[in-house]
Amino acid sequence: MMPPASIDELLERARALTGSAVGAVLRDLGLAASADPVRTKGSAGETLERALGATGGSSQVLDFPDLGVELKTIPVTAEGTPLESTYVCTLSLADAELQEWETSWVRAKLARVLFVPLVGAHKIAWQERVVGAPVLWSPTSEQDDILRADFDDVVGLIGVGRIEELTAHRGRWLQVRPKARDGSVRTLAWGSEGETIATVPRGFYLRTRFTGALLADPAALPD
Repeated sequence: MMPPASIDELLERARALTGSAVGAVLRDLGLAASADPVRTKGSAGETLERALGATGGSSQVLDFPDLGVELKTIPVTAEGTPLESTYVCTLSLADAELQEWETSWVRAKLARVLFVPLVGAHKIAWQERVVGAPVLWSPTSEQDDILRADFDDVVGLIGVGRIEELTAHRGRWLQVRPKARDGSVRTLAWGSEGETIATVPRGFYLRTRFTGALLADPAALPD
């Protein structure tokens, strides 16, 4: 699939997929499903990326770089309730105290996002999920301030060596969660005395309360 030439074309493609099962989209692309029928993360997202003509895919490139758009698929129930938090990007722990919201990768990722819900019951095969109505969102200045506050809280805590106090409970919309295949993976961070410590990698995620409200009514998302 060629990349879309405009945001209008991207939205048109996404809306055309609404009501289709992800497996049907995959077959239309002439591709085979992965061996794991339950793993929604990755497989379903990759299918939608291909169907919509995304050309990014690396950790430092937006999914639609020419349009400045990031794609986020969200598994939801039939009632529209997100089943999991939405991964945004990794959090660099070694230089957290030097990071600023204005130039951060997480802010760039959230500058313009095409959210696509994937509707289905909990733990059904990802191929059976149905593509829902897409939502294109960019934060208002007030919403950007909320995300900034969440970000500043996180990097401030890491910057003073309190990484182990950082839990998923912090943050109104943006939270930090472990990002690793298993608990044995380690990365370096700074301790309270300036010493290097080994800890699990972390990533930024959007809370379900945020994505649920946005998918229900973007105009009603609280500032």
